[in-house]
Amino acid sequence: MLSYGLRRLGLAAVITALALIILISMIQMIPGDPAAVLLGPLATPETREAFRVQMGLDQPAVVQIARFFGRVLTGDLGTDVLTKRPVLTTVMEQMPFTLWLIFFSIGWSAALGIPLGCWSAISRGSWADRIIGILSVGTIALPSFVVAIYGLLLFSVALGWFPTIGAGEPGDPLDQLWHLVLPSLAVGLGWVGYLARMVRASMLEVLSENHIRMARAFGLKEATITYRYALKIAIIPTVVLLGIGVGNMISGAVFAEIVFARPGVGRLIFDAIATRNYPVVMGGVMITTIFYVLSTLCADLFAAWLDPRVRTSL
Repeated sequence: MLSYGLRRLGLAAVITALALIILISMIQMIPGDPAAVLLGPLATPETREAFRVQMGLDQPAVVQIARFFGRVLTGDLGTDVLTKRPVLTTVMEQMPFTLWLIFFSIGWSAALGIPLGCWSAISRGSWADRIIGILSVGTIALPSFVVAIYGLLLFSVALGWFPTIGAGEPGDPLDQLWHLVLPSLAVGLGWVGYLARMVRASMLEVLSENHIRMARAFGLKEATITYRYALKIAIIPTVVLLGIGVGNMISGAVFAEIVFARPGVGRLIFDAIATRNYPVVMGGVMITTIFYVLSTLCADLFAAWLDPRVRTSL
């Protein structure tokens, strides 16, 4: 297990570095002069050039990337151009809002999707199986920004059941939880279908194996066979999917944070791109990339702990 964990950690480090190089290179290709956007139309060419030199924008993209990684190794992500605060401080202040949204979304979608997948598998071919299949495909096909907009218009504006914008009053957990309902619906609804289909496929495969037939031959109850023996094996691919889902939900969180005017890393990066605030963009992208890779790494390690056969896959 230790050897497998070290190999996966090394691979995660390589993936993180490559992803950051690609993403930062794409950021450099965004049209528009950051100096002109940040300083405004009244700034003189000399002032703009001095700003570009100060920010290192006069250097080639390769040099900028190398300097960025050099600062990262010392724990310095740069300085916010607008607020003059450390980028790491700015990003970490917004990170808890995004994490709460992601974990709340993955939590309720897993609590709903996994039982639906089990029910669909044990009632294969029935009307319940068909209905769950239709609902699963339907939720997968719904983009998160569509769910966010229509959820806001229906449940907040028209019915007034949930708050419209914001993250709730600081220090009031119930109010903050109430503000999470609609954004988490937008972020997590599609994953209910993903998890249900994954669990159903895994359960059907496991239920046809010899040790399950042997358990039935010994007269064990069907519920015991399903939840004690079959689900323990069938849940392994779902655990990996959950790890990937936690990372992928960052993109859905961006739309939710924009539509519901919530604070968070996604909205921070979006606003920084609009103002060409490159230090914040690069720092935010780095933190979210590391979070995505770590979530996938934790899912792989947990799957290897559940099933020793996974440890020989790398």
